[in-house]
Amino acid sequence: MFRKTMAAILAVCMTGMIAFTGCGDTSDSSSSSSSSTEATNAPAAEAGENEATDAPKEAGENEATDAPREAGGNNASSSSADYSFHGEKFVVTLYKDKAPITCENFEKLVSEGFYDGLIFHRIVEGFMAQGGDPEGTGMGGSDETIKGEFSSNGVENDLSHKRGVISMARSMDPNSASSQFFICFEDSSFLDGNYAAFGEVTEGMETIDAFLEVPRSMGNDGDISAPNDPIVIDKAVMIDPDENGNPRAEFTMK
Repeated sequence: MFRKTMAAILAVCMTGMIAFTGCGDTSDSSSSSSSSTEATNAPAAEAGENEATDAPKEAGENEATDAPREAGGNNASSSSADYSFHGEKFVVTLYKDKAPITCENFEKLVSEGFYDGLIFHRIVEGFMAQGGDPEGTGMGGSDETIKGEFSSNGVENDLSHKRGVISMARSMDPNSASSQFFICFEDSSFLDGNYAAFGEVTEGMETIDAFLEVPRSMGNDGDISAPNDPIVIDKAVMIDPDENGNPRAEFTMK
């Protein structure tokens, strides 16, 4: 029941989100990320108006726009805590063997300083934290979109959406991922096969968990997901690969 509820939520949220994948060859890039991108209950990029309404549903699910939202966002607060993360960091390890195009795109954006100063605009308790939108609304992205590396789009990718995994947000278009990404707070395997997971947080997951301490209000996804105080990425840089040669990106929060 939970999987169906989340899938439905994803659908509703994903409509407005533009999934952004990063890695690989930009020759697979589609159109510019001007389509919106946000993943309300599912990693999706908001395409214009639907926060993850255009987002892919769980395999076998119908697009349930009226599907119930994920429970978990009801710790909204009307007051702002002026929360700051004071240089706290997290490290993402990229798995090019799972999603090479997505990883290459993500690495390029990090190296270009694209994520510096951007925010995590959507925080859904029990689900995920979404960021990487230059507009900060779930509607923006980078100049290019990339091929969605997941099974329902004809690409084998067995990296499951477990806690700490990072994946690309997108709209209903499977090849609409651009720069928006999300990090799972909890195992969300119902997303497997419909979103491009491409790495995981290998250091500093406690920093991501702390995002939940920031009071939230109603977001574009119809859930209590919009932080009252901005959760800002100060700087993202590529650092030395891990012992297996996997690329790594370090994010420092403001």
